[in-house]
Amino acid sequence: MIRVLLADDQSLVRAGFRALLDAQPDIEVAGEAADGEEALRRVRELRPDVVLMDIRMPRVDGLAATRGITDDPDLQTVKVVMLTTFELDEYVFEAIRSGASGFLVKDTEPEELLRAVRAVVEGNALLSPGVTRRLISEFAARSKQPAAGASLSALTEREREVMALVGIGLSNDEIARRLVVSPLTAKTHVSRTMVKLGARDRAQLVVLAYESGLVRPGWLG
Repeated sequence: MIRVLLADDQSLVRAGFRALLDAQPDIEVAGEAADGEEALRRVRELRPDVVLMDIRMPRVDGLAATRGITDDPDLQTVKVVMLTTFELDEYVFEAIRSGASGFLVKDTEPEELLRAVRAVVEGNALLSPGVTRRLISEFAARSKQPAAGASLSALTEREREVMALVGIGLSNDEIARRLVVSPLTAKTHVSRTMVKLGARDRAQLVVLAYESGLVRPGWLG
């Protein structure tokens, strides 16, 4: 059973999400929060698998709450999906850097919301359909200069290659076709790369790909 915490200052939004999620045989809503401070407290109490976190909330916003979760070693298994009103919300980039596993627009289709919850539990990054490459392109344009001394020395050449392909927004199936390997092999390479670099999930691997200089703005064409 996948346990979800809903964090949104609008009770109507929480009620709609709860009705959808609780109707699924493999998902249950463990709790709710109306702001970031309450969300962080409830996460520590309930230890949910996934938090659906609104970016804009009173008192403590979703970004600060997400950092509180991802910076806590005891909460490393908790995945955060940010909720936003607009696909390219100015805070989305900071959300990914803060450790969010992805983001969804609030008016997304119900099936996509359910897919999101299940995907992040499996360790996959989740971005709203149709905006993945556009988001990464924008992220690249805004990304910091490669960190001095940033090292990927622990990676094999193939793992570097795979990381670069993740960085430009390719799925495991697309990586498999590009490298002429099986999807399972591609997934294994991605997983090993995340483990070696201490990346929480695929979204953080994208950040590391840019901030290490492995992938550079303009590669998307």
